[in-house]
Amino acid sequence: MYLDLLLAVLHHLLAFALAAALAAEFVLLRPGLAGRDLRILSRIDGAYGGIAGAIVVVGVLRVFFGLRGWEFYASNMFFWAKMAVFVAVGLLSLPPTIRIQRWQRAAAGSQGLYIVPEKDVKDMRRYLRLEAALFMLIPVFAAMMVRVGY
Repeated sequence: MYLDLLLAVLHHLLAFALAAALAAEFVLLRPGLAGRDLRILSRIDGAYGGIAGAIVVVGVLRVFFGLRGWEFYASNMFFWAKMAVFVAVGLLSLPPTIRIQRWQRAAAGSQGLYIVPEKDVKDMRRYLRLEAALFMLIPVFAAMMVRVGY
């Protein structure tokens, strides 16, 4: 019982941390992005990926070692909807991550003069908006998963 509680708390804290990282990326990703802010954005993006990975690990542990057991999750359509949205958010995070890495390489070779093109910022902000919109569905499906049933 305590393991289930610990895993649930950890899972929720990680989900909030993921939301915070996404929000921080959105704040930093703005016209004029360069230098220190670009380095911070890159670190936050790396943390975002690490947090997402940790959520997956803790989620798997909850499925197999939590009180509800695999059978509850395997037959629950809202669980699978939640997983599909999580995967979609993860896939949407790939283009910004790849672009941020490119910007970092360009900045490294520019002696501190590189400024991210405004069009790139605008394009990547669209991805972050869509990520955030889909991310909000995850707690909705989680609540439905435990209350509505299958």
